[in-house]
Amino acid sequence: MNFDPTPEQAQLRDAVRALGRRYGHDYFVAKAKAGEHTTELWHEAGRLGYLGVNVPSEYGGGGGGITELAIVCEELAAAGCPLLLLVVSPAIAATVINKHGTDEQRKRHLPGLADGSQKIVFAITEPEAGSNFHRIGTVARRDGDDWLLSGRKCYISGVDEAGHVLVVARVAVGDGQADSAEASPKLKPALFIVPTDAPGLTRSKLEMEIVSPENQFLLYLDDVRLPADALVGGSLDAGLPALFAGLNPERITVAAMGAGTGRYAIERASAYTAGRKVWGGRSIGTHQGVAHPLAHAAVQVELARLMIYKAATLYDAGRDLEAGVSGNMAKYAAGEAAALAVDTAVQALGGAGMTTEYGVATLLGAVRAGRIAPVSREMILNFVAQHVLGQERSY
Repeated sequence: MNFDPTPEQAQLRDAVRALGRRYGHDYFVAKAKAGEHTTELWHEAGRLGYLGVNVPSEYGGGGGGITELAIVCEELAAAGCPLLLLVVSPAIAATVINKHGTDEQRKRHLPGLADGSQKIVFAITEPEAGSNFHRIGTVARRDGDDWLLSGRKCYISGVDEAGHVLVVARVAVGDGQADSAEASPKLKPALFIVPTDAPGLTRSKLEMEIVSPENQFLLYLDDVRLPADALVGGSLDAGLPALFAGLNPERITVAAMGAGTGRYAIERASAYTAGRKVWGGRSIGTHQGVAHPLAHAAVQVELARLMIYKAATLYDAGRDLEAGVSGNMAKYAAGEAAALAVDTAVQALGGAGMTTEYGVATLLGAVRAGRIAPVSREMILNFVAQHVLGQERSY
């Protein structure tokens, strides 16, 4: 068991940390409150190769794995810049296309994903289906050589920034025809790469109580016509493996972003409490009522980090089943730790903790959402109870 990063991983962490701190949380918040995107940071990270660390070198990437991408997600978040689209585009879309796309799809999309010039977002969640992807109602049916997609999606991140959206739909096995999710009991999942300007694809913005430069949308697909080569892998047999290929990277990188956010909050609070003197000449950090909650939060964040990099190591080693367990545990642990860290930081700063200037209350909405999405803490507990503890399925 080796807890030491490779020299390349250590260099990557240092370099991304330096980039993130050059922009910082003030930049992140200013962009969010102005209704703008973190375009400058994204493009610089792409130019430096950080967005494509997990993309094969033959397509312009760094040839690394999810471990390296988790480092990027964590360090940008630890600098106060948690970029959600790192999870969506490099982690999910690039992984799915690299592992299950056709040669043409890899050549067409991976270079742009690697250098940041292209973003592909991910659309699986639906209003009626929630966490149950078996109830997905978006369907694809054949029309000659083309496909027609119809359905609705919700909480889709960054559609306004992306050129394509990776849509999870269902197709009837056999004749490839389905008019609704109830039309056939033999519907199977399929993934389609859909241009965001495709006729029949419309969107409406969801107003969220989260300080973030990345927006959430409802998507409406009304007989969106796609060529045959929009189907990921070129075959319906690729659908289910492609879908699951993106889920472990999603959980691991979301967890890394949460751990980085927790580190950022603890760092801000620790600096404040070490310098703040109210009772005599001693800092408020010398009082256990202040120091112990911060220390407890730091322990929880560090424990989450251990599970994150265990999950990433297992995933990069091709041990998907073990990575699934560890990835879910990492996401649970990091979600809880990040929420605790930010809340504890706000409390330690007192009134200052609620100001924009001190930069911790601005993360309250995001870390609370991290306990819900992309998979809720309750569904993770269901997973662990069933697959680790051997309990009967409860849902």
